[in-house]
Amino acid sequence: MKSLDDIVSLVGRILLALIFVLSGFSKVMNLSGTAGYMEQAGIPSSLVYPALYLSIAVELGCGLLLMAGLQTRWAAVVIFLWLIPVTLLFHVAGYYRAVQQHQAVVALTQQIMYLKNLAIMGGLLILAATGPGSLSIDSRGFGDRAAASRRAA
Repeated sequence: MKSLDDIVSLVGRILLALIFVLSGFSKVMNLSGTAGYMEQAGIPSSLVYPALYLSIAVELGCGLLLMAGLQTRWAAVVIFLWLIPVTLLFHVAGYYRAVQQHQAVVALTQQIMYLKNLAIMGGLLILAATGPGSLSIDSRGFGDRAAASRRAA
């Protein structure tokens, strides 16, 4: 029987990844709408679709890796690094634009969004440091080579 720590780690990993998987899937289902939002946020037209495809790959790809517990530490670091410019470009900048335009509700929403991203980034760093737990593909020796070598030793 697995310990409570193992089960909590699995559920936490899935919950942390869920926001990225759903967001990536949403982007796939609405490419043009997402591209328009990105352009409106100030992304140059020539970069919108490459950035959109990269976002889908990171959100959907790395999110699914986190859920499965495959290459978990790397996936967590990739999402963490990807969230830095996303948070700055969309939510911090959006907050300051809303403040300048005296849009209190928009400013509050953007503040909540960037604080949410900071909290998620903290969770990703913890996951990168501690690993996925034993209920993961990594713990079976397929993903995290360091974990596999520790088990062999």
